Amino acid sequence: MTRLFKFIIPYRKTLILVVMLLFLQTLGTLYIPTLTADIVNNGIVYGDIPYIIRTGGIMLLFAVLTGIFAILGTWFSAILSSGTGRDIRNALFRKAQRFSINDFNSIGTASMITRNTSDVNQIQQALIMVLQMMLPAPIMAIAGLILAFSKNAFMGGIIVVTMVIFMILAVIIERKTMPLFGLLQTGMDKINRFMREYITGVRVIRAFNRTDFERRRVNTSFEAYAQTAIRINKIFAVAMPLVLMLLNLCTLAIIWFGGIQIGQGAMEIGDIMAVIEYAMLILFYLVMAVMVFTMIPRAEACAKRISEVLELDPEIADAPAELTAELSEEKLAFHHVTFCYQGAEEPVLSDLNFSCRAGETTAIIGGTGSGKSTIASLIPRFYDIQAGTITIDGVDIKTLSQKTLRDKIGFVPQKAFLFSGTIADNLRYGKEDATMDELRRAARIAQADAFIGDLKYGYETRVAQGGNNFSGGQKQRLAIARALVKKADVYIFDDSFSALDFKTDANLRAALKAEVHGAAIIVVAQRVSSIVDADQIIVLDNSVIAGKGTHRELLENCPVYREIAESQLSKEELA
Repeated sequence: MTRLFKFIIPYRKTLILVVMLLFLQTLGTLYIPTLTADIVNNGIVYGDIPYIIRTGGIMLLFAVLTGIFAILGTWFSAILSSGTGRDIRNALFRKAQRFSINDFNSIGTASMITRNTSDVNQIQQALIMVLQMMLPAPIMAIAGLILAFSKNAFMGGIIVVTMVIFMILAVIIERKTMPLFGLLQTGMDKINRFMREYITGVRVIRAFNRTDFERRRVNTSFEAYAQTAIRINKIFAVAMPLVLMLLNLCTLAIIWFGGIQIGQGAMEIGDIMAVIEYAMLILFYLVMAVMVFTMIPRAEACAKRISEVLELDPEIADAPAELTAELSEEKLAFHHVTFCYQGAEEPVLSDLNFSCRAGETTAIIGGTGSGKSTIASLIPRFYDIQAGTITIDGVDIKTLSQKTLRDKIGFVPQKAFLFSGTIADNLRYGKEDATMDELRRAARIAQADAFIGDLKYGYETRVAQGGNNFSGGQKQRLAIARALVKKADVYIFDDSFSALDFKTDANLRAALKAEVHGAAIIVVAQRVSSIVDADQIIVLDNSVIAGKGTHRELLENCPVYREIAESQLSKEELA
């Protein structure tokens, strides 16, 4: 928990106010038993009704004030707790924005979600419980013991012995539960991962009739989580009766030895009543503190997991001094680029050399696993290369900030993804101030304007999560339009035409060539028909460039390309 104290510092004034309110609440709570003792000793014993009424009025006033202090303390504790949780989530989100794909893979998507939701919730709950139940405990204990010893030293000693036993019990519980709470949060990660896979892959699961298998797999994670939770609950099931027994033994000891003290004339009845109430208040707050103390191990495990994310150094970092890229005819170039995925034995790309000029289309084709999409991911620096340089406008992309670099790129991923909102919101994702004319122009180029016009609400049509209310081809066209709204120097289409029919594909490529000027266009493709008109085609095979040139040139001098073309095109088309 100490690792996250920096998030509480901005709320130090609120924290001080909460401590003051809790202090006043505690004093008010302890003063009421003192007034009760006075009523019994000085009012009831002597039959002094005016004294009883007067002291009862004071007691009522202190009860009301104590209630007000308690309400205000809870209010400001909630403000501090929720504000801290919000700041931790913001910090996690900002940190995640700087992570590379490898960084995300090292943590795991499901684990990131758990840390940002369940883990932060645990810390919030622990914080407010500490403020409301654990923080008043030492104040109550010290003030209560002073008052108890002022009544009778022996009675105070009984309470001290009980408190020591409580503390020993709390330490034992903490040592037993700390590892288990860590396992509990790890189990939650697994549940989130399995549920995410099940929900996102439900069509595949049903298509292969694997529902029962997935149910057993998910049930295994549920069972493991439940077993860990049961082990924790068993510890509490033993601990809580012990706590209550200790509480009752303390009360019994006070009454027993208090009766002896009264018989000897060393104490009055009202003092015994006050000491019992002091003991009950002290022990009640200690019980609450023990309960909160059992929550701290889980909160500590959560804080450790959150700190792991916040303290992780991103694999890809901006250069200390950013260079400025001047406009150039050579928009993009790979110079002896070699790249290997983390944990892989062989590089997926080796010694790549090619350049893309403004106003020209460069197509990349090759067999499955040849590294086509990897090239698309290296340009916006989703990964860092191991050797060579990639330049935009003649400047190494590593010398540009990631924001500056990605501002120059319009990217359409292999799997089209749309955000919840409206179509217009999605198209403005790369340019928030885009006008409707700009949206319509981009949609027209992407061949999306026709189906958008057929929708009842047009560009204000709602998009479901992930764009699930649109077909694959419609999602691809909207994703392409979103990239085109942004005025970029380099447009990357990572197999983004695969869900389009041949007519729409041809119309889109023709519109791109006619409308997009001054930018380099990179098309990663599987279909030869999509790239026959490209100004330059790069053929990948076994991690190297097997050929480079136009469609006609490659048919003549590149066996790999000729083999791909012959497998897809008829003899008439090849001729």
